[in-house]
Amino acid sequence: MKTSLPLAPAGLLAASALLLATSCTAPRAIVATGKVTPQGEFRVGYNQGFNVATASLSKVGSAVKEAAAQAVTQQKVDYTDATTQLQAAALAYVLDPVQPTADLNIRYGIVPRLDAGYKYAFGSHVFDAAYQLLGPTGTPEDPGVGATTGTTYASIGLQFATQRAKLPSLAFLSDINSLLNFRATRNDLLIPLTFSNSFGPEEEIGAISYGLVYAHSWVSYGFAPTKIYTGSVQVPELPLQSRNFSSFGGFLNLKLGYRYFYVIPAVSLFYQNYGDYALLNGQSTSLSGVTVVPSLGFQLRIPNFTK
Repeated sequence: MKTSLPLAPAGLLAASALLLATSCTAPRAIVATGKVTPQGEFRVGYNQGFNVATASLSKVGSAVKEAAAQAVTQQKVDYTDATTQLQAAALAYVLDPVQPTADLNIRYGIVPRLDAGYKYAFGSHVFDAAYQLLGPTGTPEDPGVGATTGTTYASIGLQFATQRAKLPSLAFLSDINSLLNFRATRNDLLIPLTFSNSFGPEEEIGAISYGLVYAHSWVSYGFAPTKIYTGSVQVPELPLQSRNFSSFGGFLNLKLGYRYFYVIPAVSLFYQNYGDYALLNGQSTSLSGVTVVPSLGFQLRIPNFTK
């Protein structure tokens, strides 16, 4: 039997506050420009954003909250439709949470047109690289041929993130976790195609960037409850299940500053059909939705002083 839960915009603010938690999800804010880090240079940054996912918001309602609070106080819980709803809420949160996102990052220009970096997203480790397809490879101090205001750059990147997904210690989600003993891990691959137009030679005072993103995620999850029954029979645990899904999106960001320090406001938009997911007691659910990721970043450029 399959239950497909509709997306509901009601309760957006309440659900957002309910799911507010420290970031532990892979960052999907795109703050890079089409120009990669020049050879021998470093870029150090911090990004703060918010992941707003309609799939997660649609699973958080007063009825589900009350069901979780009531079930966690009982010694024995009968499996009902509410139990299915609680599992769907837990899954939606792990697949695409509603919560702040933050990361510290560093990038280095390896050779002309190629850089690589690392992000620590407070629970998620992210490795990425980018190759510049179009535009000069100079610096503000030593501009390349044709580097002027309006010069177009383009690059393609590859980002891989790994994490042990978990529900935060908030009342509603803690109740669900106590009842279901939910566990999950996930890996994410992100491929952004970025175009940008320079403000000043070689982005001396910044750039405007835009592009498309493809992402793919692999998720393993399971439930091991100890007090959920159908009649007098305890519901057996759901062993680890493996699923994967694709996301498609676009982004826009502004890089504003001068030579060594920049502020980067950005917004990304994704759509994903997460697919079908097995639940306890032979049930299943299907999930899909749109995710908006607004963010604000800060970047410090460290030139190659030995050049």
